[in-house]
Amino acid sequence: MTTPFSSNKPLLSALHGQSQWPRPAWFMRQAGRYLPEYRALRAEAGGFLDLCDNPDFATEVTLQPIRRYDFDGSILFSDILTIPRALGQDLAFAAGEGPVLGALPELQIMADRLASGEAFSVLSPAYTAVSQIRAALPNTTTLIGFAGAPWTLATYMIEGGSSKAYAATKAMAYGDPPRFKALIDLLVRSVAQHLVAQIKAGADAVMVFDSWAGSLDRDAQLAWSADPLERIVRLVRDEAADTPIIVFPRKAMFAARALAGIDPLVSLQVDYANDLHAAARLDFAAVQGNLDPGRLLCGRDEVVQATRDVLSVVNPQRSHVFNLGHGIFKESDPDAVHWVLDAVRADG
Repeated sequence: MTTPFSSNKPLLSALHGQSQWPRPAWFMRQAGRYLPEYRALRAEAGGFLDLCDNPDFATEVTLQPIRRYDFDGSILFSDILTIPRALGQDLAFAAGEGPVLGALPELQIMADRLASGEAFSVLSPAYTAVSQIRAALPNTTTLIGFAGAPWTLATYMIEGGSSKAYAATKAMAYGDPPRFKALIDLLVRSVAQHLVAQIKAGADAVMVFDSWAGSLDRDAQLAWSADPLERIVRLVRDEAADTPIIVFPRKAMFAARALAGIDPLVSLQVDYANDLHAAARLDFAAVQGNLDPGRLLCGRDEVVQATRDVLSVVNPQRSHVFNLGHGIFKESDPDAVHWVLDAVRADG
């Protein structure tokens, strides 16, 4: 099902279910450490959160890959863990170790921060950045806001950082379902309100990253990934009737199938480990993905062939946004992005 829509933004049209040729393209983590200009600005800023918290820095970082590559989409430079921090949980990024979060605050304390608006004061630099980015972007470029999904946010909040087994999170989810549900419910509201604020600031579309949904079994994917994502869609839709939403239940096809058909303007991001052809048959406005970012570490011929292989998977009549299956590696050669985009644009 498609919605009648007209735009000079190819990516936005694709997210409305209208196939585009050449296919619009953008990359997850397209603003980041593989770019020398990013590394120079981060050194000037002093640290990762300093970039996120300064709207001018966040705007500049977001625009860097647009200037270099003319992507069809631009995604706000920020981090999913700004929501736990806004709810009162301590957050730091240790060099070489990733995020480190403090003890999980009491649920009532976090709920009070959300209800009072205090959380959104902490998040306000992101909204300022969205407005600045919108004003600076070419009028053909789609601006994407984003947030982490409740399950993925909960893993960081409960584990205190990155994890491979998510033992503490699963112990709460399976052993104390009422307490875990209360946390998920709070995060559903927080994420939805954060996305709506970005839309009001100028985002054309939003994306919800459930990066660790694939760590769950079938029933848990439905309960803790698909259901919260669907509720977020409903809450956003109450405030933004025509804004496309991209969901990314990574490596979680039970959740993806459960989300198919929930809304005519919901699209599906597909991980490189999942079948793009099968995903394209599901009832979403568009399918997005799914080149393995590791392919960009190869030579030009290999990169171009891998890109063509992804392009060949999706029926030309199907709305397809070309993207990676996950974020670009910091080791990637910036020229490899040109090779991919040249192949995508030549396909049109």
